[in-house]
Amino acid sequence: MSAVPRLKLAVLACMDARISVYGLLGLQKGDAHVIRNAGGAVTDDAIRSLSVSQHLLGTREIVLIHHDDCGMRKFTDTEFARRLETQTGIRPGWAAETFTDPVRDVRQCIARLRASPFLPHTNVVRGYVLSERTGELAEVP
Repeated sequence: MSAVPRLKLAVLACMDARISVYGLLGLQKGDAHVIRNAGGAVTDDAIRSLSVSQHLLGTREIVLIHHDDCGMRKFTDTEFARRLETQTGIRPGWAAETFTDPVRDVRQCIARLRASPFLPHTNVVRGYVLSERTGELAEVP
């Protein structure tokens, strides 16, 4: 089996254990790169992984998946930074990337991807929000 995804697809999704990205999108092993982090945030590290995926492994399409009941909606960046600083004595140099509205955050993430000089293939970027209540995966216009 090749390391090159058959569908030339990279997926950036929330790391929430309730979400089965392969099952949700009907993917098989080898179809896509799946990158996961807290909230499905477009961080520098996500862009690093997507850059490797596009430049070295041929992906041409990006799908973002956020969800309604995301834990990243239940606190703020400031609260989390204070908590870490209290516990460790060090304030993180990065933001947790919390959000209140998953649709608005998907749009912001798409804009970040399209603005990155390291991602040459951003003409096909789609974003979705999963409703845990209904199981519906709704595309963000």
